[in-house]
Amino acid sequence: MPAPTWDPAQYLRHTDHRARPFTDLLARVPGLPTEPPAGPPRIADLGCGPGNVTTLLAERWPTARITGYDNSPEMLTRAQAHAGPTPGGGHLDFAHADAVTWAPEEPYDLIVSNATLQWVPGHAERFAEWVAGLKNGGTFAFQVPGNFGAPSHRLMRELAHSARFKNRLADTLRHDDAVLAPEAYLEKLADLGCTADVWETTYVHLLHGEDPVLDWVKGTGLRPVLTALADDPETRDEFLATYRSALREAYPTGPHGTPFPFRRIFAVASAPAGKEA
Repeated sequence: MPAPTWDPAQYLRHTDHRARPFTDLLARVPGLPTEPPAGPPRIADLGCGPGNVTTLLAERWPTARITGYDNSPEMLTRAQAHAGPTPGGGHLDFAHADAVTWAPEEPYDLIVSNATLQWVPGHAERFAEWVAGLKNGGTFAFQVPGNFGAPSHRLMRELAHSARFKNRLADTLRHDDAVLAPEAYLEKLADLGCTADVWETTYVHLLHGEDPVLDWVKGTGLRPVLTALADDPETRDEFLATYRSALREAYPTGPHGTPFPFRRIFAVASAPAGKEA
């Protein structure tokens, strides 16, 4: 199946809710060295998307040299609006890279990834190379959605595997093993000699508007379906209509909006003391 085509405008429709986990992740990242001879911190944002949360790195570390990496031309085009010198004297740029193959070409103080690794099969096997690319005392931090068993994703998979759609979509969607359990991430990072802090949080987002859960997944989890059916609008619309009905039942609208529970998994790992990068 083709790689998903991304729509930055659709993704950014729920930007406040989507940015909060990244803010919570950064709150647990320790300070980075900024004094001589360390020089400005070097930061990589792996899977930067439209770049809106990458700017939060520049707010936290104003002198840092920050590169956002993504494999979506659409996202990178949107992100370029944030590129250039930062108010604190640092610099922000963006480059094409795929997390499946990306490896640090220079030592980093921080490698961070926000809601990206679930798209990378076997991503935990990449941790060793990324940790090896950290400076002594550097940090690797990420968060991934942990809601693949939730109705929003389970109903999508069931519909894609139904008799009506399986010929087009059976191999399109990620399964519930797209991410590891928190305990498994902790073990993987500890095996690399890291000191790791791993936790999970379930946010209950209060969404508004017509079919807001469908609107949310159109920006993320539903992208493979929309890409696969881009050449068949009739089948795409039939899928969306059936899926919309199922989501309305699974996520009923209340008097204040539509509650949308969303579980996420976080990890902040410090490189082994005394390592060479």
